[in-house]
Amino acid sequence: MRHRALPRALFAFAVLYGSWALTGCQAPARGAAESVVPGDQALAPAPTGPGAGATFLARGACAGRQTPQGAFGEVDCVNERAAASVLARYYGPRSGGPRCPDITDFVLHITAVTEGTSEALSAPEGYACMRNLAPPHPGDPGMGGGPLTVPGDCVYTEHHGVVKETACDGSLGHAPEYRVESAVRTRSACPPDTDLYVQVGGGTPVGCARRLS
Repeated sequence: MRHRALPRALFAFAVLYGSWALTGCQAPARGAAESVVPGDQALAPAPTGPGAGATFLARGACAGRQTPQGAFGEVDCVNERAAASVLARYYGPRSGGPRCPDITDFVLHITAVTEGTSEALSAPEGYACMRNLAPPHPGDPGMGGGPLTVPGDCVYTEHHGVVKETACDGSLGHAPEYRVESAVRTRSACPPDTDLYVQVGGGTPVGCARRLS
């Protein structure tokens, strides 16, 4: 579906960090709920000038904080304020939408704020999967952050069979208990020495985890 460019529209952002609240899998599988810690919300103008007709925060574009309050806006990638680049860009709500790439550090949720009721000044909801231009990269395996849980990440157990991601080196305050060694389509595809199954979403939704000694 094609969408009109909005040179005068405003867009609201919410930065989504964190990882999946994962369901422990010694019991029957249960639906996983995403654990999201919302960041600051602020307004940023849509781009103007030569590239105004393109998708706002298209793949390969860069974003930077534009205010002390933490608002993100699109900037040139060589701009000193550029902090992260767009790995993937999707229209529609993130819930039920395409999964971000595994190396995503954070997600920008983009909500249209229009200047009137005209259809020409409306824009679809969407989200951008972001990667920091420089370290740290919380989405990398073992770092304990990012919006996804991937092979190489570590988790610890909580009550009622729920496990959560943490840094493999213990630097985030929770000692890691298991490491996700692989992600597969079904539990039966996990290695025989798997100690814990976790729901990680995506096309291979089952994480095969081994206890750390």
